Amino acid sequence: MKKALITGITGQDGSYLAELLLEKGYEVHGIIRRSSSFNTSRINHIFDRLHLHYGDLTEACSLRNIISEAKPDEIYNLGAQSHVRTSFDIPVYTGMATGIGALNLLEAVKNYGNAKFYQASSSELFGKVQQIPQSETTPFYPRSPYGVAKQFAFSSAVNYRESYNMFVCNGILFNHESPRRGETFVTKKITRAAARIKLGLQDKLFLGNLDAKRDWGYAPEYVEGMWRMLQQDKPDDFVLATGRTHTIREFLDAAFEVVNIDWNKHVEVDSRYYRPAEVDLLLGDPSKAERILGWKAKTTMTELAKIMVMHDWRENDPDR
Repeated sequence: MKKALITGITGQDGSYLAELLLEKGYEVHGIIRRSSSFNTSRINHIFDRLHLHYGDLTEACSLRNIISEAKPDEIYNLGAQSHVRTSFDIPVYTGMATGIGALNLLEAVKNYGNAKFYQASSSELFGKVQQIPQSETTPFYPRSPYGVAKQFAFSSAVNYRESYNMFVCNGILFNHESPRRGETFVTKKITRAAARIKLGLQDKLFLGNLDAKRDWGYAPEYVEGMWRMLQQDKPDDFVLATGRTHTIREFLDAAFEVVNIDWNKHVEVDSRYYRPAEVDLLLGDPSKAERILGWKAKTTMTELAKIMVMHDWRENDPDR
């Protein structure tokens, strides 16, 4: 039985990846942060099948202890301060958790383990894009503390792969969403608002830049791509994306069409939600992943919006 260790196991991607690995017969370990209340809602349905450890990416000693104890065959580093807009408010913590945290984990694996390593990179690396679409060879130009921290983590992963002959892969994942997305992310804000406005529980939705373009996919499909990267004979870096881009306005259209409501009557633009430095256009080129991993995104943005709205509708209406 293979063993896997997932940081960020309580998040959207971590929970879907844990499900996938359990289905494949893995013994699944996860790292959770100690707090006065549990934040395990996304994994409660598989809680008794997981091996959970208290730790923190910013605390190197805890990582060494967990790796020495669990002895994983594969490590998936999904943990981070992952909200881009928030990273402008807490840049130092973002750098520590998202950037130095990855380095702490790589160093622990080098000294205390022999696991294949997946580093969760991000399309935010491309920021002020230098090329359309963006591929594995596109130069990085991050436009947020989160993106800068992810660039540090990406480069650290490559450095450890080349310096110590470690099996380390970077997955440069473009936006991927699901019903498990956190409520502060724009897609979830939109789909939840659409459902609540339909039910009469909410009237207004405040958003930032409606013209930003993103390449949106479905999270359960993307964790399959993560796993496939670590099943290859040689480590490499891969873009996972749909190869299609849409504006926030188009996502609003798709979400509010599900509930047959004109979003223009309910959405207001609020400058507080604008980033100090905007990322205007993200569009991924997933051809390398298709060719080498046999991976391809299937769910369209319109289908994704419907999945999320229907979930939020049921969640907010106990009679449905």
